[in-house]
Amino acid sequence: CIIVYCHSMFLCGLGWALGYEFLRDQAGLFMVNWFIIRSDDQWEQSLIVSLMFRRTLNNNNISSIPVSSFNHMPKLRTFRLHSNNLNCDCNLAWLSQWLRERPTIGLFTQCSAPAPIRGLNVAEIQKHEFSCSGQSEDAAVQSCSFATGSCPAVCTCSNNIVDCRGKGLTAIPASLPDSMAEIRLEQNSIKSIPTGAFSPYKKLRRIDLSNNQISELAPDAFQGLRSLNSLVLYGNKITDLPKGVFDGLYSLQLLLLNANKIHCLRANTFQDLQNLSLLSLYDNKIQTLAKGTFTSLRVIQTLHLAQNPFICDCNLKWLADYLRSNPIETSGARCTSPRRLANKRIGQIKSKKFRCSAKEQYVIPGTEDTRLSYDCNNDPVCPAKCRCESNVVDCSSLRLNRIPEHIPASTTELRLNNNEITAIEATGAFKTLSHLKKINLSNNKISEIEDGAFEGASPVNELHLTANQLDSVHSGMFRGLDGLRMLMLRNNRISCIHNNSFTGLHNVRLLSLYDNTLTTITPGAFDTLQSLSTLNLLANPFNCNCHLAWMSSWLRNRKIVTGNPRCQRPAFLKEIPLQDVALPDFLCQEDQAEASCMPPVQCPSECTCLETVVRCSNKHLRVLPKGIPRNVTELVRLTLTVQHTCVMEKLSSWFDGHVVIFHFRDLSNNKISSLTNFSFANMSQLTTLILSYNALRCIPTLAFGGLQSLRLLYMHAFKCISCWLSTNLPLFDLRAIGANPLYCDCRLRWLSDWVKTGYKEPGIARCAGPHGMEGKLLLTTPAKRFECQGEVDAAVLAKCNPCMSKPCLNHGSCEADQTDGYRCRCSEGFKGKNCETPLNACVSEPCKNGGACHMSGEEDEGFSCSCAAGFEGPTCDIDIDECKDNDCQNGATCIDGTNNYSCLCAPFYTGEMCEDMEDMCASTRSPCKHQSTCFITVTGPKCICAPGYVGDDCSVNYDDCKDHRCQNGAQCVDEVNGYSCVCPKGYSGQLCEVPSTPRSLCDLADCQNNAPCVERAGHALCQCLEGFGGPRCEKLVSVNFVDRDSYLLLSDPKNWPQANITLQVSTAEDNGILLYNGDNDHIAVELHEGHVKVSYDPGSQPSHAIYSTETINDGQFHTVELVTFDQMVNLSIDGGIPTTMDSFGKVQPLRGEAPLYVGGMPVSVHPTAPRIWQIQNGSSFHGCIQNLYINNELQDFTKTQMKPGVVPGCEPCRKIYCLHGICQPNTTIGPVCHCQPGWSGQHCDQPLANPCLGSKCVHGRCIPMDTQSYRCECQEDFHGALCNQQEELFNPCRKLQCKHGHCQISDTGDAYCHCEVGYSGELCDKESECHGEPVRDFYQVQRGYAFCQTTRMVSWVECSGTCDTGSCCASQRMKRRKYTFECSDGTSFSEEVEKTIKCGCVGCM
Repeated sequence: CIIVYCHSMFLCGLGWALGYEFLRDQAGLFMVNWFIIRSDDQWEQSLIVSLMFRRTLNNNNISSIPVSSFNHMPKLRTFRLHSNNLNCDCNLAWLSQWLRERPTIGLFTQCSAPAPIRGLNVAEIQKHEFSCSGQSEDAAVQSCSFATGSCPAVCTCSNNIVDCRGKGLTAIPASLPDSMAEIRLEQNSIKSIPTGAFSPYKKLRRIDLSNNQISELAPDAFQGLRSLNSLVLYGNKITDLPKGVFDGLYSLQLLLLNANKIHCLRANTFQDLQNLSLLSLYDNKIQTLAKGTFTSLRVIQTLHLAQNPFICDCNLKWLADYLRSNPIETSGARCTSPRRLANKRIGQIKSKKFRCSAKEQYVIPGTEDTRLSYDCNNDPVCPAKCRCESNVVDCSSLRLNRIPEHIPASTTELRLNNNEITAIEATGAFKTLSHLKKINLSNNKISEIEDGAFEGASPVNELHLTANQLDSVHSGMFRGLDGLRMLMLRNNRISCIHNNSFTGLHNVRLLSLYDNTLTTITPGAFDTLQSLSTLNLLANPFNCNCHLAWMSSWLRNRKIVTGNPRCQRPAFLKEIPLQDVALPDFLCQEDQAEASCMPPVQCPSECTCLETVVRCSNKHLRVLPKGIPRNVTELVRLTLTVQHTCVMEKLSSWFDGHVVIFHFRDLSNNKISSLTNFSFANMSQLTTLILSYNALRCIPTLAFGGLQSLRLLYMHAFKCISCWLSTNLPLFDLRAIGANPLYCDCRLRWLSDWVKTGYKEPGIARCAGPHGMEGKLLLTTPAKRFECQGEVDAAVLAKCNPCMSKPCLNHGSCEADQTDGYRCRCSEGFKGKNCETPLNACVSEPCKNGGACHMSGEEDEGFSCSCAAGFEGPTCDIDIDECKDNDCQNGATCIDGTNNYSCLCAPFYTGEMCEDMEDMCASTRSPCKHQSTCFITVTGPKCICAPGYVGDDCSVNYDDCKDHRCQNGAQCVDEVNGYSCVCPKGYSGQLCEVPSTPRSLCDLADCQNNAPCVERAGHALCQCLEGFGGPRCEKLVSVNFVDRDSYLLLSDPKNWPQANITLQVSTAEDNGILLYNGDNDHIAVELHEGHVKVSYDPGSQPSHAIYSTETINDGQFHTVELVTFDQMVNLSIDGGIPTTMDSFGKVQPLRGEAPLYVGGMPVSVHPTAPRIWQIQNGSSFHGCIQNLYINNELQDFTKTQMKPGVVPGCEPCRKIYCLHGICQPNTTIGPVCHCQPGWSGQHCDQPLANPCLGSKCVHGRCIPMDTQSYRCECQEDFHGALCNQQEELFNPCRKLQCKHGHCQISDTGDAYCHCEVGYSGELCDKESECHGEPVRDFYQVQRGYAFCQTTRMVSWVECSGTCDTGSCCASQRMKRRKYTFECSDGTSFSEEVEKTIKCGCVGCM
């Protein structure tokens, strides 16, 4: 191996290149020390040698290094780059990550610019701190990079394709051509894709890395490849896809990841792949997928997921729903676990089958369960009561007393402020939080931080411990916080700082000790804080004596302290800035001891200590507390919630290591159930012992052995005790032995004598047995009464010897045990504490409902049951209620079955889920009589009666003669929707009101609209004027459309489903609307390029259209005939061969309940109709329409809502255009414009101040509405827009004004208001209380210019009604369901719809 040193050389151009050629074949070790490599000299990437394992570039003038410069040095073990002039802008950000991944090389590589990070190690700077402010930085890196690359020697290059297939490569070649569009690297031995491997090649469109050995991908391996459309990575060893590895690949269309070892995917892995059409994850190790993994794949067409060990639990339910809505998975992905779903295709399994149950086996044997992996689980569990959002876990203000568990691994900020945490324990809570940057523990009660509590928290930058109770700090507290930059210790109780307080915190830049109790700081206390730039020492009571003298000059020299910390002692220096005190003034008294920074006397956190007394009562302790001071003399009320003798053993062992000077010990109110001999042997100085209120059952003979100084013993109220006391007690006063069930036989006679000697007991101790001694006082009962008669009850003997009660069953043997009292040795075939459980638990057939019993391999389990489908529970005795998550609709009742359920439909609904409403209005089922209209409501079919009929089914002919007006004794004859009068002799007239006088036939003809009458052959004949028709010329049958936005509205059309519409049209225009019926789903007849076009859009189905072969825009009249029958439409022109349109499904093309517009339509009907439906334009018809027949009935245009711009007649008004008025064709001077209110002039184009001037009110008066419009207030018996229509003879609804509804006539002939939904009252003027009205319709949305609606009907409720003041009627409960939408532009998509299922009064938004 040749080592070449080229010291103090200036390399430039060819000399460098020749030197490299020599070294490339000879050397494996390459050193370049003290070269002058300037930023304006090119950095030759071709110098990178794949065999190089040592490279030293220190002490040069390097300012920038291109991305991927070291990618081809896999054997690099030594690398030095220090002492250069690195400009750490955005172009050098990659180097920080590269050095962090190789922590043993590139040490002390530091930045020289920009100023804010000068001198910092590159590896320690975060990505966001590398920034570029202008073009100068770009120019610098550009001068240090290649303009073009070259084709690698082992590869072939042509047509921008670099072909390196099967060349044995172990790394991606360097210096590839910048112009390459495709690189083929398959069938090599490449093991990793390093940082920025392909970033320089912006024109890449295809990368093939299949069949390599790749196991490691850098997160930014493909960064910047915006043109890449194919990425092939199959046949490798990839186990994990780093976060953001595919970010920015917006053009990618094909991604092959099959035949790898990927075990999990983050939910946002494919977030930027909106154009991906094929994704293959076939043959990997994926067990689950986070919800939303494929949401961003908007144009995905093919998805391969098969050959993965999917665990089909509740977490994978979303995938089944997704695959049913998007049938793009073509490889047949199947479940592997649980057993009941094994080998079933995921997309074909019902959603309710995906569930999570503690009784079901989900983990696949022999594999690792990756479902709960933090990398896989992109929806991590947030700690209880905390709030988690954007990687911030906020657990503040929850009164927590410890750090919560299960903090998500992605957490970057942890907020624990404003709680009641008293100590930070070394539990390793931060070891899994590799992304954590900030911890806030302010405003707690922390007084102790255990050494190593922050172990593993090296990524943390900020630690806030403000407003706590810390009284000292030492380095062990902060061990593990290697990357800490900000440490906030404000408002604590820290009294001094010593040399070991901050050891190891090399990166801390800001340290705040504001508002503590600091009196002194040891010299050199801050020397370990090498990066410290800001120090806050304000608001501390410094004692400026000789021990703090070093601080004055240190503050002046460092200039890093915020403000001026001031002295508080001695008095003559009070409030003097510390740095201004002269050195001679830092004085110490001769007898003044050196200040100590030792922590205060230790006291257990669970206890309170006062001098030598420790109180630990009511703390629910289970073990002896740590940190009991050695000089304790009283341990008061040590409350240990344990039951065994081992507590005494632990206490005894603790006393072995302490100087025991106890005088007082309180162990009352615990659960101590037994004592051993010499339980207190080491407490020779103990004078008082309290054991009251425990669970002692028996006291051994030598239990108090060793208590030489004991004077007082309290044993009041032992729980469940019937005991004997040893006769070998020391000389002490037994102050309390009452409330114990003492068994007073001959063996307790000594206690009676002892108590009576000196009255050592206050006289409340009583006997509980044997028979005859119940309730006797120990102090007053004669000793002779303490007798032994017969055998002692076994239950009493068992107090001191539990085996006496024979607790071991099934021939088990009992042995004494100091901890549990006894222990059973079970005979063969049994187990349990009392040998009560047989080993073969399945013999008794415990599993119900067909469940299979299995013996458990664990000794403490016994058996387990594998339940049949539809049952659960430990013994399969619980029938699973499938109705908990049912899909029954429209108020149906769910009936639970075994492993299924059925829906009992409400009236008028049918279908498996009661989703369809029965067609009660079908011709064979409709209850409505006499051609009445039937419509469906949620309560069943309703009938709207034809005029003249009443009743629920319109079967009753209303007797119109009840309120007849026949005069002169005429007889009333009832008719349908009217009556006639049979006049007596001598009278005539409609109501027989006219005395008979000879009248001519024309007098009786009553010709309307100024039509002349002639008598012909004994009959009167009305000669209709232009534009009128009918027997009496009573109908306006021809109109001229002279305005471009005019139309007629037939507001009371006849009921269809069959209709025959005939009209005559004359126009010279190319386009215009003739007829329009409907709203969201419509049928339209329009003139398009001279042809008649009929279009139909049912909303939920594809639209239809037909055209006439003839053109009708020649100025002549043409007959247009439109015939609809069931689901078929026929169009015929001038009686020619009809054109047919059918296939409407179940939808009627013409809808009687919708209005019919003639000659145009208002914009308010649907402003987007011309754009999203097949209507070619929204303009009105311009020309003449006459003789409109609907179902062979000639229509009267005077009974329509006529917009100004429509004039009677045809011919004359073709020659005049009235801008704001209508044309009258037959005046003495020819056609004349009659202007709208507010307009005048020959063409009605001049505005007037008074809109009533020239009004057209016939039988009424004009009421101005604004400066340009008016309305007509009609006289009695007249109606219509111009008050030109006479009322019918009798109409009960005439005077009933329904505000929110319409008038109907009851069976008795009375008029009443039928209210709209949400209203009530006689006039429908009262809004109902808040309620939900069921709605079932297609759900519609608009995307851009496309109109989209669901492929099936959706059920929801609409909220209406009133609430109390301050609240509104709105949705109270919502439900989300996914539906498929089809759009007018041919596209479709699936999306969740949030629909209201319950209404109520809630706060107004």
